[in-house]
Amino acid sequence: MAVDVRSHGAPSTVIAPTVATEEPPAIAVSSRQLGFKPDAIYEQSCEAYKHRGNTSGLYYVDVDGSGPINPQLVYCNMTEDRTWMVIQHNNTELTTVRMSPETKRHFIHFNYTSGEQQLAAIISQSDRCEQELSHRCRKSRLFNTQGKTKQGAPFSWWVGGPAPGQVQHFWGGAQPGSHQCACGLQQNCLDSNHFCNCDADYDQWTDDSGLVTHKETLPVRSLVLGDIHRMGSEVAYKVGPLRCHGDKSFWNAAFFDKETSYLHFPTFHGELNADISFLFKTTSSSGVFVENLGIKDFIRIELRSSSEVVFSFDVGNGPLEVSVETNVPLNDNRWHSVQAERNIKEASLRVDEYPAATQQAPTDGHIHLQLNSQLFIGGTASRQKGFLGCIRSLQLNGVTLDLEERAKITPGVRPGCPGHCSSYGSLCQNNGQCVEKPSGFSCRCAQSAYIGTFCDEEVAANFESSTSITYNLKEPSEVGQNHSVSPFSIYSDVTLRGENISLSFRTSQSPALLLYVNSYFREYLALLINDYDELEVRYKLHSSKDVEVLWSRVSNVADGLLHSVSIRRLENTVSVQIDGEVREHFNLTSDMEFNSVKSLFIGRVQESELDADLVELASLGFTGCLSGVRFNSITPVKAALLHPDSLVSVSGPLAQSSCGSSSPVSPTAEETINSLSDQPDPVDPGQPLVNTIRTDSALIGGVIAIVIFVIVGALALMARFICSRKETYRNQEVKAAHSEDVHEFPFSSHADLQNSPSENRKEHFI
Repeated sequence: MAVDVRSHGAPSTVIAPTVATEEPPAIAVSSRQLGFKPDAIYEQSCEAYKHRGNTSGLYYVDVDGSGPINPQLVYCNMTEDRTWMVIQHNNTELTTVRMSPETKRHFIHFNYTSGEQQLAAIISQSDRCEQELSHRCRKSRLFNTQGKTKQGAPFSWWVGGPAPGQVQHFWGGAQPGSHQCACGLQQNCLDSNHFCNCDADYDQWTDDSGLVTHKETLPVRSLVLGDIHRMGSEVAYKVGPLRCHGDKSFWNAAFFDKETSYLHFPTFHGELNADISFLFKTTSSSGVFVENLGIKDFIRIELRSSSEVVFSFDVGNGPLEVSVETNVPLNDNRWHSVQAERNIKEASLRVDEYPAATQQAPTDGHIHLQLNSQLFIGGTASRQKGFLGCIRSLQLNGVTLDLEERAKITPGVRPGCPGHCSSYGSLCQNNGQCVEKPSGFSCRCAQSAYIGTFCDEEVAANFESSTSITYNLKEPSEVGQNHSVSPFSIYSDVTLRGENISLSFRTSQSPALLLYVNSYFREYLALLINDYDELEVRYKLHSSKDVEVLWSRVSNVADGLLHSVSIRRLENTVSVQIDGEVREHFNLTSDMEFNSVKSLFIGRVQESELDADLVELASLGFTGCLSGVRFNSITPVKAALLHPDSLVSVSGPLAQSSCGSSSPVSPTAEETINSLSDQPDPVDPGQPLVNTIRTDSALIGGVIAIVIFVIVGALALMARFICSRKETYRNQEVKAAHSEDVHEFPFSSHADLQNSPSENRKEHFI
């Protein structure tokens, strides 16, 4: 038995690492496999940006792709469940209007950052849009009602809907034209004789606020507020930004389950310019995507083989073909993008991120594409093999064809297409689980130590020496039940044959105990930093045998810098990796089962039955930062900070932090926590708070706002320049660059997707 002279207290078995071996190569997932559209200048929605791996932020959105509408700068708020497109206007703050004997009505107009065509297109293609419409009042009525039967001309109204808008006689949360507020619909108004709280005319602040969700009435364009001329009358209003989610164009899809099935549409009019784009996925090696015939002319896009897409047409000069052959199969049941373009000078075809293939048009010949039959999708009128699989987001000259509606009434074709996780699942990082949705996917972060759209936002905390997190895995009454196990199970049983541990830490403390897991049979697992600033893993999987110590060769981990640790055990085999270095492998000799696991501790260990060599170490606690802590499917720090329940308990100070970032943190730096007690008291507890904070932070915020305004203005000028160019008939060069995604399964995955702008031409599909 080898004795570890550096450990505390009793002797223990020291296990040296075996010869280190390299990790298996990570599986590279290219942007081609994700079905990206690399030749677009900008994506058509926030939903499309999300499916490129982007997170919340400002983006230029080109709502009609190759259509005539200019791109616009919007904020994309990408949550775990939904992706919101947010369009701001000139006044989203709560604003007070006080009594004015000279003014019978107050008029407010809202100017949006998007133009009329852009607004209309966003609202039309979104599944849902909403806008907050708040009205708080004191002695100021909304509608001129006397009881629930008599109604006069309303005191206040608003104008909304497509330009120039229509007068709307309802308030947020009610139905259009109802002369009601949300409380009237819910039948809980303060005065049951009225349909709005404000109509009760109380001399105290009351509220009629809610969401306008009827797309035909959006956006809110102006407000007219009346009944503000009486003594004591006062109104506060707020109109939030327009928020929309869902993209009918991006997810509009049809599934063709027979080679003889197809959808047909009116003739495609692309006489001088034809721009066709779509996404497809299939397991078949060939089939026609799109075909439209004329007397002699035709246009067709097909999958000729498992690795070749062909764009062919004839405008009277004889058939012309443009083809792209890929070095990987396209019938892998993942989304792939196709863009075919033809004008009087040339034709081009692009598949995924592969270079575009081009063919010059004859210098003297016919230029008009003359078609007269129906447009076939997924099939053909020329007796060629039809397409088997899914076609999605099909656009002809900027107009999306409604494949789903036509598929509902067509035999052999089904609306929609499942299986998005096969293409987009690798975007879910840090053990996040991809969840299928009818339109798209989401990342479930329940078993990840991270949060966010792609489970990529850290959950970190600063610990002090007295901080302790205890996670109780099982109640005592449950011990003794059946303990059949799977290697990485934690909730179904309390006997483990394996662990998967990952965390990041930053500390200058040594020795320090990072993690401790014990059992009812005095077995335990401990992860610690020893006196020599080295990482140790201690296993005692049999109460009558010595502790087995696994120490890493990586030194000086208590240097105040961020270090990441990954530990995996399967039966008697243990591997340890620190900071992406070569993984070290160890073999346990005592036992393979961790029996009747009881509790998990982070920080100071509050446990009476500790081995002698751990007592002093456990009492020291941990001072520093812990981030991304995960033990199998348990995330104790995340649970303590965000989802406290009966299984987790915290003692001592615990502050959520961004200390898990890779940038160094000063040891004297402290977290600033704003509590409710720090906020100024309102002047009137019933009065709406309007611009109540007047501190240096407001000045700083103003400076930041000015800087952002300047940047956005510069971007807008740049976009206008690009837009003016894309309205010409010239076929412009398209450039795009995508970085590869790296996906390591099942323990980690990464996506770092970038795009560079390129240019495209637009023309109407008539």
